[in-house]
Amino acid sequence: MVDYGDTFALWRAEHPEAWREYTHHRFVEGLKDGTLLREAYLTYLVQDYIFLIHFSRAWALAVTKAETPEEMRLAARTVTSLLDEELGLHIKTCAAEGLSEADLFAAREHTHNIAYTRYVLDAGHSGDLLDLLAALAPCVLGYGEIGARLARQKSGNTPYADWIDTYAGDETQSLCRDVGALIDGAMGRRLGSDPQQSPRWAALSARFETATRLEAGFWAMNLPE
Repeated sequence: MVDYGDTFALWRAEHPEAWREYTHHRFVEGLKDGTLLREAYLTYLVQDYIFLIHFSRAWALAVTKAETPEEMRLAARTVTSLLDEELGLHIKTCAAEGLSEADLFAAREHTHNIAYTRYVLDAGHSGDLLDLLAALAPCVLGYGEIGARLARQKSGNTPYADWIDTYAGDETQSLCRDVGALIDGAMGRRLGSDPQQSPRWAALSARFETATRLEAGFWAMNLPE
């Protein structure tokens, strides 16, 4: 099991069904064993490119919600990772299929994608850094956990090894640990040494659970009916 900090572990433990549905979704298992249809994967990449544009904006918003330079640095590093690493994977893979970055940028956004990304952005605009981090955590930390597991379990001939290796790689895993530390530090700074006793804890945990369910729906929207 990955260790991305105390807060993440508590949130994940409070919502085991939603977390498993997300991290063991049949889309994910198809990446692992190579059975995922290529068409579904390419649809996902196009929609995830759009998602990452909005997600980068959300992490940039985290910079403005931060209270310390260290919080700002970690949020800014995440923006850089999204724009330079994850988007690069999408562009490279889609280019091999004849899709340019201009094609990706011009693609029509799925309604579920709209619902998810605007939920995250609204959490940041209407709340503070904790609200935003609770909505952001399932994506960045969930992908790290998925990547680490699939790297151990993947089929030797899966065509999705590049995707798996990206999220299992040292850079992504280091980023996940840093984000987990950011969440723990932000919690301690704002809610004290025992944040579970705070009146805000239940609402923050619920934000995490909602974003987790939206992540599972993001996988599902790319699969054929």
